[in-house]
Amino acid sequence: MTHLLHVTRILPSALIALGLAGLPAAAEEGMWPFNRVPLEQIEKVHGVTIDSEFIERLRQASVRFNNGGSASFVSAKGLVMTNHHVASDCIKKLSSKEKDYVQDGFYAETASAEMKCPDLEINVLMSIETVTDRINAKVTSEMTEKDRFEAQRAATAEVEKACKDETGLRCDVVKLYAGGIFDLYRYKRYTDVRLVFAPEFYAAFFGGDPDNFTYPRYCMDVAFLRVYEDERPIKSPAYLRWSKKGAAADEVVFVSGHPGRTNRLMTEAQLRFEGELRIPLMLDWLHGMAKDLREFGEKDEESARLARDELFRFDNSIKAYSGMQGGLNSVGLMAAKAKAEKKLRESIERDPEKQKQFGDAWDVIATAQKIKREIYEEYRLSGTLGFFSKYFLIARHLFRLSQELPEPNTERLPEYQEAGLESLYQQIYSPAPIYDDVEIVKLTRSLTELRERLGHENPMVKKVLGDSSPGEVARRLIKGTKLKDVEFRKELGAGQAKKAGKSNDPMIALVRSIDKDARRLRKRYEDEVEAIENAHGSRISQARFAVLGADAYPDATFTLRLAVGAVKSYEESGKTIAPFTEFDGLYEKATGEDPYILPQSYLSRRGEIDAKTPYNLVSTNDITGGNSGSPLVNRRAEVVGIIFDGNIQSLSNSFLYSETQARAVSVDSRGIMEAIDKVYRASRVVEELKAGQ
Repeated sequence: MTHLLHVTRILPSALIALGLAGLPAAAEEGMWPFNRVPLEQIEKVHGVTIDSEFIERLRQASVRFNNGGSASFVSAKGLVMTNHHVASDCIKKLSSKEKDYVQDGFYAETASAEMKCPDLEINVLMSIETVTDRINAKVTSEMTEKDRFEAQRAATAEVEKACKDETGLRCDVVKLYAGGIFDLYRYKRYTDVRLVFAPEFYAAFFGGDPDNFTYPRYCMDVAFLRVYEDERPIKSPAYLRWSKKGAAADEVVFVSGHPGRTNRLMTEAQLRFEGELRIPLMLDWLHGMAKDLREFGEKDEESARLARDELFRFDNSIKAYSGMQGGLNSVGLMAAKAKAEKKLRESIERDPEKQKQFGDAWDVIATAQKIKREIYEEYRLSGTLGFFSKYFLIARHLFRLSQELPEPNTERLPEYQEAGLESLYQQIYSPAPIYDDVEIVKLTRSLTELRERLGHENPMVKKVLGDSSPGEVARRLIKGTKLKDVEFRKELGAGQAKKAGKSNDPMIALVRSIDKDARRLRKRYEDEVEAIENAHGSRISQARFAVLGADAYPDATFTLRLAVGAVKSYEESGKTIAPFTEFDGLYEKATGEDPYILPQSYLSRRGEIDAKTPYNLVSTNDITGGNSGSPLVNRRAEVVGIIFDGNIQSLSNSFLYSETQARAVSVDSRGIMEAIDKVYRASRVVEELKAGQ
């Protein structure tokens, strides 16, 4: 889906989804972890029988892009299918002023022409193990929330490192149900991923921002890459066969992907914070960044290219956050959440023992929201929002490595613990190009936000800006840093990053000057907000388990989930929106004016295309940001589409699911095959997909 940064409700009404107690069950609601898929309920509600073999094939064939997004293996030779917009980070980094693969598309006619992504990591889930007892082994009832939080974090570091040492895999402990359950996810990492095919930007994102999060849609938002190991294509652990027939209206379909984050288990007080502070802050910040980048792009053709790749993310995020804000502002959503919370609390109050165990948890979290409102803006600005530059991020990692690596693994900040260092180093030492002019624009805007929101007299603002303007400081830092040189980064990062700790590079000097302030803000946020939400959110989860039973899905955590739904029309403004669009609708909508421009490849081969071939489709599957690139499959685990978006009505599903109008939007498998065969004549890809049939 084009969210920044990704089923079904299949329980009987007695087991209403966690956080939605008292609301009517929705058949399509649910993002199910692969170790908790309720197979019997799927058969009961949808009339479709799937088994452990089906689940296992989907698990092995599903792929996570570590920089955000989902994908799947679609051939035995390591061929991966995802969205163009998920692969665009790689495509952008492979492009240059002379070769703009984002704009013009890419096709490797031979294996040797497949181009390696500079820093892409993909993950394939190997196993899941519940480790709640191990994470809570040193937690006691007498502990403060802060001590409990630190004990769990130290235990997480131990479990992840032991797992990595034992298996060599990437190991992530994942918190579910606000800390009610901890699961250990083991992933096989692949870091040699090469671009095989991508359509032109105007084909992948036809309709541009005006059509984003709408339907009907006409996007060829697909790309193919290949995974290598030891310089050879891997043999896929499993792959999904390509459907010959595609999907039919009302057919049951499945999504296997990695939804990023939902907030359906939040309390009413937490949701009010989201709608009243966090999302408005993000929208203001995004609008300012997009405005400055848009002005920068008007300078010349090369600036326009660089701004386009950045603006795609910002414009998309603005629309996504706006949709979420609209949902939170709606009377119905907040009323439903308040009603559900009230009903659960009343059920707890009727039982003296449960009241003693859980009764005050909501009030404690509500009190923490007051502290959160006080410190959140400064906390976020001391991190990404106030210093938005790739150079600053690299500098902060290098400097903090010098401070963290000498410490015991369990006492480090989580991002510098042993289990994740390989992935971190891959990002820090990426050879991908960094464009100084763009970095100056972004850093200037973020420093402006820092000054305007915190005030000229704020100690951090004084340290960073002094008597200079944000633009002057940004230009001085970007032009003065040597971090563009990857070998220089590696030199600073060697030997527990000792040189980084003492470096006089201006960007690292900036990081060093504010690091104590930034750490102080982070520590206060963790101790007074995150630890409280973690401890008492876990109590609320236990209360839900006690009242409703434990058979319900947790909020999304960017881990592999199964979503069940159906290809289905919906009503909007008194009209029935059909589930499928076709090639002829694409050509009818192509005016030749931006953003309704069709590439020449489509125009010149129009006569060869079957105009009635389905192009995009909608379904009721429960998705969110991170599901972009997820395969849409039928009951035989055959590819019938690829998720790339949701309609505007789906955005509030982050907080409360509704299937009335909310729809997941996919590129139809038949449209993909028609395009790569007849428009692009990408015979290598066509033959590989058909061989799987």
